[in-house]
Amino acid sequence: MRTIQFREALREAMSEEMRRDASVFLMGEEVAEYNGAYKVSQGMLDEFGPERVIDTPIAELGFAGIGVGAAINGLKPIIEFMTFNFSLVAIDQVINSAAKIMSMSGGQYTCPIVFRGPTGNAGMLSSQHSQNFENWFANTPGLKVVVPSTPYDAKGLLKSAIRDADPVIFMESELMYGDKGEVPEEEYLIPIGKANVVRPGESVTLVSFGKMMKVALAAADELAKEGITAEVIDLRSVRPIDYDTLIESVKKTNRMVVVEEAWPLASISSELAYMVQRRAFDFLDAPVLRITCMDVPLPYAPTLIEASLPNVERTVKAVKEVLYVSK
Repeated sequence: MRTIQFREALREAMSEEMRRDASVFLMGEEVAEYNGAYKVSQGMLDEFGPERVIDTPIAELGFAGIGVGAAINGLKPIIEFMTFNFSLVAIDQVINSAAKIMSMSGGQYTCPIVFRGPTGNAGMLSSQHSQNFENWFANTPGLKVVVPSTPYDAKGLLKSAIRDADPVIFMESELMYGDKGEVPEEEYLIPIGKANVVRPGESVTLVSFGKMMKVALAAADELAKEGITAEVIDLRSVRPIDYDTLIESVKKTNRMVVVEEAWPLASISSELAYMVQRRAFDFLDAPVLRITCMDVPLPYAPTLIEASLPNVERTVKAVKEVLYVSK
């Protein structure tokens, strides 16, 4: 094991796959000459050259479409959006082309493409640059949606995404690129669709993904001081969702709280709440509670950002609420 940054783990995943498979290439705004807006692709142009690390104009619809066409014709593109807020410009290619081609061709074509980039709040970037669209993409048949929370997961999941025959939405956090974590030197893969029980517990199942895992784990630490043991589960991917791991945990703890950065309506957390009550209703001793972003465009001011997003205090309060209801 060695300790590396989140951005370095992503870079290693892409570089290893590009060395392994000549059909893999990276395309996006500033990925080559500038080494990536967040320096994720630093040094890759020098190693792989301008035919495999390709700078694009500010034209998401155009280069997403080029990527889809390349994937259908046998290549394996990695398309970087400078932020997933900009993916809305390319939504037709992602939703109507990449996600649908296998079904509409009767299985004659696959689309092995990865759309990756940062998502969510990045600190004082205001409403148009601070949104979470995981649930939008997860609601689209034909797509897989991955949201890693650690450098270890980022590398193993991205390598799996690049090798996948289906289009994968790979969503990172701008606030996590500098985070450090242990990553093995030897090659490894993490299967898409398998949740990770990060911390075992008996009192409540605490579920999250992406950078909200920091909130969930910090809340678990606070609860542990009072003898409340939270079983913390990292979904890793939100399509497919590993329902079985959640259900087994709820059967043990009898309670669930979900922490999610996105807005509350039609969210991943609402889907989890529905599925748990459907499959484990008889095991629940309290209603499933959700901690989400406030139902407003994310503000610019730091104090208002803090008030809008999920935090440890709100999470601890929710856990105590489900514990109180069940007594």
